[in-house]
Amino acid sequence: MEITSSKVTFKSGKEITVYKLTNDKGMLVEILNLGGILTKIIVPDKQGCFENILLEWEDLETYEINPGGFGAVIGRIAGRIYDGKVTLNEKVYTFAKNNNGNTLHGGLSGFDKKIWTGTDETTKEEAVLKLTYFSEDGEEGFPGNLDVTVTYKLNNGNELTIEYKAQTDQDTIVNLTNHAYFNLSGNAKKSVLDQEVFINADKICKLDKELIPDGEFLNVEQYSAFNFKTRKPIGQDIAKDDLQLKYGNGYDHPWILNDGNKAAEFYDPASKRCMEVSTTEPGVVMYTMNYANNPIKLSNGELPHPYYGACFETQKLPIGHNEVFKEGVLLKKGSTYSSQTTFKFSVK
Repeated sequence: MEITSSKVTFKSGKEITVYKLTNDKGMLVEILNLGGILTKIIVPDKQGCFENILLEWEDLETYEINPGGFGAVIGRIAGRIYDGKVTLNEKVYTFAKNNNGNTLHGGLSGFDKKIWTGTDETTKEEAVLKLTYFSEDGEEGFPGNLDVTVTYKLNNGNELTIEYKAQTDQDTIVNLTNHAYFNLSGNAKKSVLDQEVFINADKICKLDKELIPDGEFLNVEQYSAFNFKTRKPIGQDIAKDDLQLKYGNGYDHPWILNDGNKAAEFYDPASKRCMEVSTTEPGVVMYTMNYANNPIKLSNGELPHPYYGACFETQKLPIGHNEVFKEGVLLKKGSTYSSQTTFKFSVK
């Protein structure tokens, strides 16, 4: 197990630290202390060829603006908050409306834009990077001083675990996730439409045209485009005549996870790479990069385009109409927010 780090200074003068975690099998994970951003997960294919299975910007400086939140820690609240407001203890708090009149992914300058403090250690079993950030009361409109710790752990079983912890001195709302875009072909040789997904879920949240939950659930047996209980290609039903798919131009929905060790699985039949996802969280949003059109090059020299990557954002359900699902993201004064997700990589 090994961790190395290096400093990089952007043209703006901002200095960041780049951490590289490597296990004894050669798997490498690269993380920035800017936004806790995952830039690389390098794992072998069926022929033992090690390649990056994350979408990554060509120029490291792009992560200062980071369109699409590539690989970043999302907070204080992942996903959308309807109408950019929430009521806590009879007081209404308002946030930046940065997505069709709603708040998305923590507002204008969420945790993905912050410089975190990093400490690292290696043992025989794990390479561990711990990132901490202090979010002041009122930052982006959220109440309470919030101490946040995000810990990345890489072991020799080719498992990357992300642990989230937070404590507050006032009642507040917290819902943390990571926004990595996975493409198991390696160095993004092709889109993810032929790559296969399993999601251990019977239901999804019903969304409106702005992708806001209304509190209802849809059964995937009835809405078969969303049925991934048997593994199938992402592209199999993505163009189906389904209003929910049309609202998102693809998949951008919370699945309500069933109990079980495995929440989701992502598989590339060509490279035979497999990623298994397990989590303590009640839901996962699979986002298939539905509107990507940024004229900034990726590390493979290509421009981003729809369905070039897939996010598996493990999280609590987003705050919808009439503040539905708000209770799930409440963090009381003196309580500890705790969440864990593991991505296990193999060749199958």
